[in-house]
Amino acid sequence: MDAYSIAGINRLPYDEKREIFVRLIPDEIFTRFQLPENLIDKHGNNLLTIKGKPGEGSLELYLHHQAGFPDPILYSHLIDTLNGQIHVLLYIMNDPDSPRYDVDVMPDGSRTMFATEQRNLEAELAAMEAGLLPGQIRRGLNILSDAVASFEKFMAFLGHNLYFNEPLYYHNAIIFERYGFNYQSGKRRMAEINRRFQEDESVIKKLDGSPFRDPAAQTSIFHRSWAIHDGVLGEPFPNITMYKILNKRADINTAPGIHW
Repeated sequence: MDAYSIAGINRLPYDEKREIFVRLIPDEIFTRFQLPENLIDKHGNNLLTIKGKPGEGSLELYLHHQAGFPDPILYSHLIDTLNGQIHVLLYIMNDPDSPRYDVDVMPDGSRTMFATEQRNLEAELAAMEAGLLPGQIRRGLNILSDAVASFEKFMAFLGHNLYFNEPLYYHNAIIFERYGFNYQSGKRRMAEINRRFQEDESVIKKLDGSPFRDPAAQTSIFHRSWAIHDGVLGEPFPNITMYKILNKRADINTAPGIHW
């Protein structure tokens, strides 16, 4: 069985592919939502959707806690890198019992692409006031430690000793740092962002208390991520790539002295 790569997994029969990806799901999710082991509910509805064409090095996974619910409780988009490693483009967990904020769609129904191409400002403001971070449509499940552990077991099963990811927002990169991820590219850029919020008057003066630009962004990851998302740096959050060696703890901190 060629299950080392995403392309290899995509060549497998669906049942084998499904058995592999069940390993990625944290046990806490099964317990919290009382999911059946086979992820088929009592009415015969499939709760786990896997989208990937045979031989293609890209795959999306959607796990729902109940059939017909609009948002998955777990979504992951995985791709193969050119040198045979696995890269996590997105990994999202949603609490279905929390309010939804339509930051992913405009009032006319068009998609915002995680608020990177256009922004539903009214929805974003409501989300921020509710304590959500840029890109979040619902509160998370607060089980990232379990999720990282499950993902690492999944990677070990595939025969890998590391994997890559791409933080979409500033707060993602800081959180990943704290879970033992290192930078393949972007470490100096992250340190420079921290310096600018603390020393660069051209940035500090933009923290004027207007929506998304709280002066607390100088020392707060939460407010800083929203301010960056709102453009206070004069540019979008840069493309950054991180990697995680299995079972390795954190040993870096590009934003010393700031709090959540």
